[in-house]
Amino acid sequence: MLHTRARWRRVPLGGLAVDPLTEAEVVAHVRSALARGEGGWIVTPNVDILRHVSRDPQLRAQLREADLVVADGTPLVWAARLAGWNLPARVAGSDLIWSLSRALATDGHGVFVLGGAPAADGPDGAYRAAAVLADTCPGLRIAGSLCPPFGFDADPAQLESVCAAVIDARPEMVYVGIGFPRQEHLIRRLRAALPATWFLGCGAAVNFVAGDIRRANPAMQKAGLEWLDRLAREPRRLARRYLREDAPFAAALLARSLHHRLTHRPAHRA
Repeated sequence: MLHTRARWRRVPLGGLAVDPLTEAEVVAHVRSALARGEGGWIVTPNVDILRHVSRDPQLRAQLREADLVVADGTPLVWAARLAGWNLPARVAGSDLIWSLSRALATDGHGVFVLGGAPAADGPDGAYRAAAVLADTCPGLRIAGSLCPPFGFDADPAQLESVCAAVIDARPEMVYVGIGFPRQEHLIRRLRAALPATWFLGCGAAVNFVAGDIRRANPAMQKAGLEWLDRLAREPRRLARRYLREDAPFAAALLARSLHHRLTHRPAHRA
């Protein structure tokens, strides 16, 4: 789908090239591609993902295979603008799962939801997320849902079973919410078998839709403080990542962006 990228110039950011698109433009791009029978892959890097990418050349090369890379993190938008690049807005995977589903419903397409939290009794997170999407987006076809056990991708037999379930369903869109970078590795494996399907690695978005995790209020999202809300809810799990690893990386990214702005000619603006 390289021909579609001629419409805009990608923004270099932390080792990745980011597409300067709004959420509505991403949805329109996917709908247009599906109408032509073309699939694709959307990557939504945030600060944590960009930090991993900056330290792992192999992972960085793999993510460059994606058809769309959009900034799921307000600090990335700040960094791009500080450097003089036009990155219009944050495009979060947890928002795309809704807007893409509404568009897919309008077009009569099907989705497969993969991930979410297992349940001790009753439906698992993937099933509940799929049900919420179907109820909220009339006309959306649920091609399937699956909540594989943690570590399934390290077991060849379980991995093959999960892949077979998705491939047999032949959805137009697959939401993969099993965490970075495991979801990206799985998407790369599935793409060859489903060239007309779109994939979104959406992390915790499946849990958000299922209602297992509550998102920050819109004001905090807009202010770029959604991470602070999640930190307050899960301090033991997220404190090291957010405070000791991501925060220094974000500060360095912003500093490099300012240095670029001061030492280079004005960057191209789309």
